[in-house]
Amino acid sequence: MHPNALLELCAELIAAVNKLDAPVDSTVSAFFRQHKNLGQRERASLAETVYALLRERLKFQNLAQSGSGPLNRRLAMLAWRGSDSFLRAALSPAEQQWLAQVQAIAPESLQPRLRHNLPDWLAVPLQERLGDDEFWRLATALNEAAPLDLRVNTLKLKREEALEQLKAEGIDATPTPYSPLGLRIQGKPALNKLALFTSGGVEVQDEGSQLLALLLAPKRGEMVVDFCAGAGGKTLALGALMRNTGRLYAFDVSGHRLDALKPRLARSGLSNVYPAQIAHERDDRIKRLAGKIDRVLVDAPCSGLGTLRRNPDLKWRQSPQAVAELQAKQRAILASAARLVKPGGRLVYATCSLLDAENEVIAAEFAAAHPDFKPLGADEALSKVQVEGAGALVENGALRLWPHRHATDGFFAVAWERAA
Repeated sequence: MHPNALLELCAELIAAVNKLDAPVDSTVSAFFRQHKNLGQRERASLAETVYALLRERLKFQNLAQSGSGPLNRRLAMLAWRGSDSFLRAALSPAEQQWLAQVQAIAPESLQPRLRHNLPDWLAVPLQERLGDDEFWRLATALNEAAPLDLRVNTLKLKREEALEQLKAEGIDATPTPYSPLGLRIQGKPALNKLALFTSGGVEVQDEGSQLLALLLAPKRGEMVVDFCAGAGGKTLALGALMRNTGRLYAFDVSGHRLDALKPRLARSGLSNVYPAQIAHERDDRIKRLAGKIDRVLVDAPCSGLGTLRRNPDLKWRQSPQAVAELQAKQRAILASAARLVKPGGRLVYATCSLLDAENEVIAAEFAAAHPDFKPLGADEALSKVQVEGAGALVENGALRLWPHRHATDGFFAVAWERAA
């Protein structure tokens, strides 16, 4: 495609994404379906540009004000992540001159909000919690692309064997530093074409998400519930930890999300998983299982702000009002899920949020209202399942993962055991 035509398409995609009325991956996918003539490299250039724009949206919008011509074209020029020579071929001499001037601006000369690129309602509590130095480390990490983490399906092979198979395919992978199940890959290889993936030997799963499953630590033959299973990443990890024994219920209110679990479940080789759509957290299925479950994982609906490296649109689509609504759901879901746990059983509450409001606040409220649930130190629980350096992952007894500290998505998880 001619460079100028591709740049114009990029501006069109940016206009659609900037509406912030849908997840960015859905908007990009829909756009590509409308433009099936785009090649793989062209699609990659457009997608990476859009994600770069969302990561540093405040900065790019500010810098774009100095130029002339259509705003979305200027934004496309500033955020462009394709070939530099390709971009230059699309620009007029005046545009090239303007872009060079803007790119010469020293980042440190910009206002703080144009450097961290977070909305004030999010930046303020994070800066207060972490302090200035660590806040800026976090802000930098959130504006970088996340690596690709895989979980090895230990029902089928060992981590070392998966590592060798990836190496044979020319893919450079390293063991994740904390999870004994994980591998980390830089770049974006075509995993869906690898026999290792299609046979169910590995699944895409962030190391932090793997650690949630390890914190629940289900055992052979137990009855376990993944209360908010979604597309089932943690469900599959739990089933493998159970060695395909016992009974694992995957509950979710979304049948669409559970449908996404089916092909993954087929690849995994698991036969102990029972997906079930529920109407709400007080569904009759829940009542029938009350007091019978050995272990319950509540990966609650949350703002998702710990995943900004992968989903940078969330910082612009979420709001304090949305977080307050999510808190109400989190309280209700956690209280209902707790009823499932039998005496001596384990309950884990988790989110992929960075905010205390969705994490420590909810956990403290639950603990105060449920004295029969005794806190279980995450460092002790993780050490028992061969998690290296578990102490570095824990704050005040809870699992607390930060992108800038641990190179994972941001996660929180707290564990309790019900009094026998």
